[in-house]
Amino acid sequence: MGEGGRLMLRNLIFAMCAALACAPTARAEAVFNPAEALNALVGQERASFETLSPSRIEEITRLAPQRSLFPRRKPAAPAAQPDEVWLSKQPVATGGEQWRCFTEALYFEARGETHKGLFAVAEVILNRVDSAAFPNDLCGVISQGTGRKHACQFSFTCDGYPETITNRAAWDRVGKVARVMMDGAPRTLTNGATYYHTIRVSPGWARRLAHTAQIGVHKFYR
Repeated sequence: MGEGGRLMLRNLIFAMCAALACAPTARAEAVFNPAEALNALVGQERASFETLSPSRIEEITRLAPQRSLFPRRKPAAPAAQPDEVWLSKQPVATGGEQWRCFTEALYFEARGETHKGLFAVAEVILNRVDSAAFPNDLCGVISQGTGRKHACQFSFTCDGYPETITNRAAWDRVGKVARVMMDGAPRTLTNGATYYHTIRVSPGWARRLAHTAQIGVHKFYR
């Protein structure tokens, strides 16, 4: 509690004491008047505030938390796996660097997939973030191995093509998936997968892992 808060609490106690405990009990007209007590409290607080130096006022203002009187509550993530209808009703998503890395990965890796395919790829990326075997943030997971031959974890980061967003509708759609997954939507599609590949290829590493699901054009493993 700051200086102003302590002073206000002390003055409130004094005002209530004066109005209740110290009032003559034998007189019926000695009734507590909330308006008068509040006015007295405000007046005392104003007088105390006027004694502060300009530098102290500036310091208190600078250190005070900048909060809205009506803070906007973050919408809760859906309890069940979102579907295409749910996605279509959501506002365009936004976010910081981590959200953008996530959205780029979904856009370049799976933008043509159904909503289940998109959410499945998103699960893999988040499962990697949670795994001690991978970097502990989205951008780190997605860019892991970039710049080293045959070491890219996500092919779009080393395919030699510039990462140019040409389909705004697809970007907005995958951005919503990234947002809701970052906000805690359930991961129920891939059974904890941390790897995937398209059905067009058959990489050797897949034989060493447990196959957990096939969704759309991707197979998933852990």
